[in-house]
Amino acid sequence: MENETRIVTLEEQVAYLTKVVDELSDVVARQERVIEAAERRLGLLMEAEAARQSETEGTVPLVDQRPPHW
Repeated sequence: MENETRIVTLEEQVAYLTKVVDELSDVVARQERVIEAAERRLGLLMEAEAARQSETEGTVPLVDQRPPHW
């Protein structure tokens, strides 16, 4: 009887851990989509700003310049 109780307890723990892993997987997948969208938007913003800078200043866009401390 003791072994049966241990097996049931272990099965419950495995079921709980499986549920938690599935939930975490969903969270990671959502975060990946959010990060990818943010990266795309950032890329578009950087391109737009570089184009704006080159049109107004006629110099090398800030994004392509080395920082002064280099």
